[in-house]
Amino acid sequence: MSGEVIHAVGKRKTAVARIWMKEGNGVILINKRPINDYLARETDRMIIKQPLELTETLGKYDFKINVRGGGISGQAGAIRHGISRALVMLNPDLRISLKRAAFLTRDPRMKERKKYGRPGARKRFQYSKR
Repeated sequence: MSGEVIHAVGKRKTAVARIWMKEGNGVILINKRPINDYLARETDRMIIKQPLELTETLGKYDFKINVRGGGISGQAGAIRHGISRALVMLNPDLRISLKRAAFLTRDPRMKERKKYGRPGARKRFQYSKR
């Protein structure tokens, strides 16, 4: 198992994260930058580490992550989804705990499209009586 690289994809909204996981000492690189440089907010870093803390694998694997699309929070959610899927590929016994925590479920919420004859998805132009 040493030297084996596991590849997984995670998604949320319009963000797509490609994850490469291998045994190591807990280095997380996002778009070739350390996690602290890429993610300014502590909550986003915490979201990414949630599946690792739940499965008690924090510090055991190195991650190389490419993420595109969406905003920073959406990207963090996509990375969490991808890390969870990679952990299940490595050890199928972790599936139950990750599934219970809803880390394997892709968040389906998307922005609603703008409709014709309206300024936005649901907003209407101001009504004029006269």
